Amino acid sequence: MPEEVRFESEQHQSREQVADALSAVASKLRAGEPITLRTGNDSYTADPPAHLTFEVKAEREGPVDGPGELSVEFELEWPEDGGDGAESGGELEIE
Repeated sequence: MPEEVRFESEQHQSREQVADALSAVASKLRAGEPITLRTGNDSYTADPPAHLTFEVKAEREGPVDGPGELSVEFELEWPEDGGDGAESGGELEIE
C-alpha cells in the first residue's frame, strides 16, 4: 500500500522535552480532542477515534559487530474510513 507522508519532524531534544510532547499527545487523547502537530509553517491535525491501534516497537539498527542506533517507536493507527480497526494482541505494559 503506498504511503503519503503528511507531516514529519525529527529533532534532537532532551528527555524532558520528549516527555512534554508525549504528555501533550496523551492529554489530547484522554480528552478526545484532535492532535495538531506543528513545526515552523508546517502543521497537520489528526482526530483519532475512540478506539485505535497502538504499535510500540523497539529496535536496533547497524552493523552486527559495531555500534548501532537504538530506538523505541510509538505509532497510532486507525482506518481513514472511520472503522475501529481493532486488532488483538497481548496487553502492553510500560514500566
